Amino acid sequence: MIFTRNPELGKCKTRLAATIGDHAALEVYELLLAHTVSITKDLTVAKEVYYSTRIGENDIWNPTVYEKKQQEGEDLGDRMYNAFKRGFKAGYTNIIIIGSDMYDLSQSDIQNAFNALKTNNYVIGPAEDGGYYLLGMKKLNSQVFQNKSWGTNTVLQNTLNDLQQTTIKLLEERNDIDYYEDIKDISVFQHLLSYQND
Repeated sequence: MIFTRNPELGKCKTRLAATIGDHAALEVYELLLAHTVSITKDLTVAKEVYYSTRIGENDIWNPTVYEKKQQEGEDLGDRMYNAFKRGFKAGYTNIIIIGSDMYDLSQSDIQNAFNALKTNNYVIGPAEDGGYYLLGMKKLNSQVFQNKSWGTNTVLQNTLNDLQQTTIKLLEERNDIDYYEDIKDISVFQHLLSYQND
């Protein structure tokens, strides 16, 4: 499952936009979406993309590859819980969720996460900012989606606290892209950093 924001000017990567402007931030996000497609389209698993506001048409998510769905819920926890719940109800036994703002995530990282679920009940990809960029599980656990301050540096630790009595595989730490500092040294984004603020 891939959680994505609809790429709209002024409505995505707002923390990044505060430094580089709305237009550049949108282009950064569109690059991140294209990267997410490139690392997921060839995975030999069922693939679903969950849109934040409305299901996109004629976009980069090929409907023959990705089943398109709408996120449902008040906050990120609700939205992820409902997506996992729908997946398990549909009969899937190993479900992984990722976001769409990870430039240093690869197809092999995701494949490794699925392999980890063969011998663990959960798999988590820790993000440098104290959250996580990937979560996988074998059966629905509502607790990991409750009582979290989403978007803060406490999410990962609080999630691990919820899972103390089970088997977890932690993947390598990765950096998701939220701020100027996250992209300033990555060559693919350099042409966007010369933009002035809008």
